[in-house]
Amino acid sequence: MASMVLGDSTLESLTPSVNAPSECSPTNSSMNPSSNSKPHKANDMGWEAIQELRDRDGAVGLSHFKLVKRLGCGDIGSVYLCELRGTDCYFAMKVMDKGALAMRKKLARAQTEKEILASLDHPFLPTLYAHFETSQFSCLVMEYCSGGDLHSLRQKQTGKCFTDMAAKFYAAEVLLALEYLHMMGVVYRDLKPENVLVRADGHIMLSDFDLSLRCVVSPTLVMSPVLTSIPSRNSRHKLMEFTVEPNTVSLQSCVPIMSHRFLRTSLRKKSSSSSSPVQEKVVVLPQTTTRPELVVEPTEVRSMSFVGTHEYLAPEIISGDGHGSSVDWWTFGIFLYELLYAKTPFKGADNELTLTNVVSHPLLFPSNADAGLVPEAAKDLIRGLLVKDPMKRLGSLRGAGEIKSQSFFEGVNWALIRCALPPEIPKPQYRPVRSGKSVGTAAGEKKKAANGWKQEEEEDVSHVVPEFQCF
Repeated sequence: MASMVLGDSTLESLTPSVNAPSECSPTNSSMNPSSNSKPHKANDMGWEAIQELRDRDGAVGLSHFKLVKRLGCGDIGSVYLCELRGTDCYFAMKVMDKGALAMRKKLARAQTEKEILASLDHPFLPTLYAHFETSQFSCLVMEYCSGGDLHSLRQKQTGKCFTDMAAKFYAAEVLLALEYLHMMGVVYRDLKPENVLVRADGHIMLSDFDLSLRCVVSPTLVMSPVLTSIPSRNSRHKLMEFTVEPNTVSLQSCVPIMSHRFLRTSLRKKSSSSSSPVQEKVVVLPQTTTRPELVVEPTEVRSMSFVGTHEYLAPEIISGDGHGSSVDWWTFGIFLYELLYAKTPFKGADNELTLTNVVSHPLLFPSNADAGLVPEAAKDLIRGLLVKDPMKRLGSLRGAGEIKSQSFFEGVNWALIRCALPPEIPKPQYRPVRSGKSVGTAAGEKKKAANGWKQEEEEDVSHVVPEFQCF
């Protein structure tokens, strides 16, 4: 994928001097993050610092930030690590050259990403702290993730793949992020490990929305099988055993699917023809019916765009027949396959062969001898997701709910997963500090520790990045 890189001279022109007035133009109120409450950021020091700055100065601008280094670059811009002046708060700033975007006819993509980011409020999705523009650049200030991305983290694992438990954890958090996006009328379309960032606490954050599709989503009622009767407590003359399987329970967005077992102790029964006690065991089958279930999945959306990464493209995108939200469930299947097998299933010698394999080749799994022991439940889930017909693909009708109910995710507490212990906590990052500078307040030190920073007070100042200089 092509990349737009902002070089040293560009970044120098990007950043004004500290005392110079910023060329910032306030964003539209509907796009201003300050106009949106962010409940899951209520106690975040960075969020509070930005709000205080906005209340004091009226608007956030480029002069309020000190750029530290470039973290990476993408198709429509580069991302920099930056520090909010006068605080110990660090952010990731995406910088886009408006002239270059206009020349490449990608201004609409940048605008779509900005609108999507401004609407998000989810623990596994980025927070847009501020947006501002100069005469040349458009800047998005977002959350900084010090743990890198899942692609880099996977490379460090034994065999370059995750264990099934680690894969389940990361896949579950990504699934919740996709569920929220679909409920908001956003089809992501670019899921891959490189776009799944790891926060300092080990939890994930989905990033990069410039390929996403915004659409109208209409809540729909579908009929789901549910339990209508439970064996009577008065039936004490029989042994009654009853199990509700996960797929017979109405799926709930944030409630874990559980199997309930009701067991009645048998009582001795006097036979009319004999005085000897007789025990009788009877298995009572569940009586089920259907009830409406609310599904918020953009199933009607259709796009003809050819977007995404070759190894992750869904067959309907390649064929050009139009695609909808089901492409996210296809890419979710490829994503899970890569986490478990350290490769994607349809990769060819070049991009053309890869696309051919996606459309025409069957899904194959490496042998356990070649790839280690992957549970059959994981394979079953991947098979359901990588169905080439989007109408028959798992998740195509009822969205994330039917994926959550799969046996691979058994035991996942969906409501409390953000409180679960991640498989791995990123190692702290080291940041040089200038000699003679104070190390900050206790609150600032606490914030830096939360962000994964560790200071070295004796660092050689010759290695410090000159202000406003790009790496």
